[in-house]
Amino acid sequence: MKKNLVMFSVIAGCVLMSSCVSKKSLENCQAENQKLSENFRDMAKNYQNAKEQLAANTARMTSLEDQLAQQKKDYAALQGSLDKSLANAGQNNISIEKLVDQINESNQYIRHLVEVKSKSDSLNLVLTNNLTRSLSKEELKEVDVQVLKGVVYISLADNMLYKSGSYEINDRAAETLSKIAKIIKDYKDYDVLIEGNTDNVPVNASAASMKNIRNNWDLSCLRASSVVQALQNQYGVDPKRLTAGGRGEYNPVTSNDTEVGKQRNRRTQIIITPKLDQFMDLIGQAPETE
Repeated sequence: MKKNLVMFSVIAGCVLMSSCVSKKSLENCQAENQKLSENFRDMAKNYQNAKEQLAANTARMTSLEDQLAQQKKDYAALQGSLDKSLANAGQNNISIEKLVDQINESNQYIRHLVEVKSKSDSLNLVLTNNLTRSLSKEELKEVDVQVLKGVVYISLADNMLYKSGSYEINDRAAETLSKIAKIIKDYKDYDVLIEGNTDNVPVNASAASMKNIRNNWDLSCLRASSVVQALQNQYGVDPKRLTAGGRGEYNPVTSNDTEVGKQRNRRTQIIITPKLDQFMDLIGQAPETE
């Protein structure tokens, strides 16, 4: 009888200890889940802020570059007039003093534009990094995101998107395209060009036997069209914003003399272009002279 009683006590103790461990594990999991949820909300908020800053800053940077170029032209013209005036002071009616003031004012504005453009370039780098945060390390090996002169360029390797020698999109591209579609839909006032590019190797026999493929022109256009239709039909991007185009082998980013070069040239670019007239109110004005 005593032996049975001791055995019962041991079993009861084991059950009680197991219950305590399970409860503690559950509480730890709940706390971790809450922390992850808070981190996700913070990341989503930061991502939205970055996109809004990008829309304003890229438009501002493009306009500043145009103004800088114009000011440099004006400066050259004024400098030429001053030189002519100095050489022919008695033969013209140009006020040298006024020209000097205009040149000084132009120099001041050029310095202002250079400073603002430098800040814009730095901010574009930060915003580019923010846009790529949603992509995994493996995706970043095959997806390149850049912001150049107010335009967002997303370049995707062909072996990540398509079946070999084909314009059909493969299964593993779905997750990456869904993330890119999210970016496109966030930029709802921007136009989107999907541009196919190939290397300089003619299509092989297996590809040529496929319907509609006669050469690299056809292959690049059909690949761009496949991406456009996937963005529209699978991810809900408005087709009125989309344009599909192919450039064949005639827009390389590097030499086709090596396999690595050919691989880089075989790509599809998604180009998100802003309508800059919507952001003209954000363009900086020339500083007032003292």
